[in-house]
Amino acid sequence: MSQRFDINQVMKLAPQGVKLLGELDAYTKSTDLDPKLRELVIFRASQINGCVYCLTFHAADARKLGESEMRLYCLSAWEESSLYTEMEKAALELTEHITLLPSLKVPDDVYHNVRKYFSETQYIHLTMLIMMINSWNRMSIAMGFQPEAE
Repeated sequence: MSQRFDINQVMKLAPQGVKLLGELDAYTKSTDLDPKLRELVIFRASQINGCVYCLTFHAADARKLGESEMRLYCLSAWEESSLYTEMEKAALELTEHITLLPSLKVPDDVYHNVRKYFSETQYIHLTMLIMMINSWNRMSIAMGFQPEAE
């Protein structure tokens, strides 16, 4: 895919829209969700959506937080891995269901499993986080954002 716009062009042409997405991002960072869990959720949604820009950006963020390369490499197979806690697996399952909402929905068993580990408020925060990264993924893919070459 070719780059259609870069993030700076989009910020210039649609500043209020980018600002609103940025505010939702900032809100999700201000919650009591663990920052490493936040990055795993973001990374998994970005994998599902195929967003190379967000994958590149958030892999770096996860590494800065001390996330291991192995856990990032194996994230697409989280269900089969012992690298992730049961709480992380619950959040990742919710991530997949919300990201693939038209086909997976969010059945009661997924909700109840997440609620074993997250309070009502945290469930809402987690849902907002997943909504936020899915919005950024869609913006990035539609605009053709490309990561900077290293």
